[in-house]
Amino acid sequence: MSRPRKLRFWQIATIILLVMGYAGFYLCRSNLSVAMPLIIDELAARGVDRGAAKNQLGLIISLGTLGYAIGKFAAGGLVDLLGGRRNYLVGMGGAVVCTMLFTLGGSIPIFSLVWFSNRLIQSIGWPGMIKIVSRWFSHRRYGAVMGVVSLSFLFGDALARGFMGLLLSGGIRWRGVFWIAGSIVGGLWLASALFLRESPLDRDLPEPETTPANLFGSDGGDPNPTAFGPLLATFARSRLFWMVCVLSLGMTLLRETFNAWIPTFFVEDLGLTKAQAARASALFPLFGGFSVMIAGLLGDWFGRKGRATVMLAGMMLCGLVLGILAAGDYRGRPNDGVILITVVGFLLIGPYAYLAGAISLDLGGKRAGATASGLIDGVGYLGGVFSGLATAQVQGRYGWSGVFSALAAVAFLTSLAAAVFLADVLLAPPILNTSGEPMPDDESRSDS
Repeated sequence: MSRPRKLRFWQIATIILLVMGYAGFYLCRSNLSVAMPLIIDELAARGVDRGAAKNQLGLIISLGTLGYAIGKFAAGGLVDLLGGRRNYLVGMGGAVVCTMLFTLGGSIPIFSLVWFSNRLIQSIGWPGMIKIVSRWFSHRRYGAVMGVVSLSFLFGDALARGFMGLLLSGGIRWRGVFWIAGSIVGGLWLASALFLRESPLDRDLPEPETTPANLFGSDGGDPNPTAFGPLLATFARSRLFWMVCVLSLGMTLLRETFNAWIPTFFVEDLGLTKAQAARASALFPLFGGFSVMIAGLLGDWFGRKGRATVMLAGMMLCGLVLGILAAGDYRGRPNDGVILITVVGFLLIGPYAYLAGAISLDLGGKRAGATASGLIDGVGYLGGVFSGLATAQVQGRYGWSGVFSALAAVAFLTSLAAAVFLADVLLAPPILNTSGEPMPDDESRSDS
């Protein structure tokens, strides 16, 4: 086999391993959302008030999201300094262990500690993937590759929820669902440990070039930084980086709220059974996956400004649909409620996937793409902390209409940040080639 064909073979194999592996993370993440109605029933059977049980589980979700945010801030730097593969495997293996331990708990304190640990250690998985992608693929394919890799947390989430819904339909209790999920991810960990490599250099193949648009200039092609501080300083000086963080704050709050509470809304407000709610909740990430693919094509079509335009349009339309959800009453017509929730997923997830994916690689290159991704995600998940307890309290006081009204406000505020980001992109100086001449737009963008 020729070297170019061998490189292409292992690039495809790497994408498959990453997509399957990170999809597995969601068996050990969406399981709490799917199982929440059953856990509420279990706590209620022990004498805990259902409203109090919902608030306690909301607090667990918030603690888990906080752990994920804390982990993200450190994870990107660790990955850039120590390598992507080993950290990716640590995240996956830790998720398996914590998922098994969760089933052994029966009280809120134990659930809280284990779920916090689960999300904390999982936080290192995505930056690990970013580092691997930055070294296996040319910057001219960052957008396309990250679009495919992003399907891991969208279709993976959808498949995980649908699969766990089938298990619940078959009479398996929530602890059994957790054990089955952990066992499957354990098998994916083994496959990744055997076949996944850090770089083409580990298979005696050439490593593709990085993006010329990164914030580190010629140093952006060096995948081995020696210190974390200079990476942070470079990002701190970039206005574009800060605007991406603001966008991540709003979009992650929206995404995490829906990830956590869709099945509960479907059961309580739409009248679906718990198994039906689990399966219907899979439509949100499923159509989010379609959104990622379409958003990638639109970004390619409109050039370097495409992603910023898609983010602005997506957030404005998302706020509009959330307003419709807030104004309506969907008791007796559950299909309408499910459709509107699915539309929100379609409008939100495509723009969201840009942030800690292709945009992070644009900003950080091989040198600090994982750091950029970790910081952007970390800021975002600080917003996501409010998806748990705050959502439970708003819902308890104002109902689901109040929740959707608050989320609509978040979407519209985020669209303002998207407008500023688009203006910055439009006013940015052109990228220069090695001769000091402006590069054509179709050559300079990293998602071509």
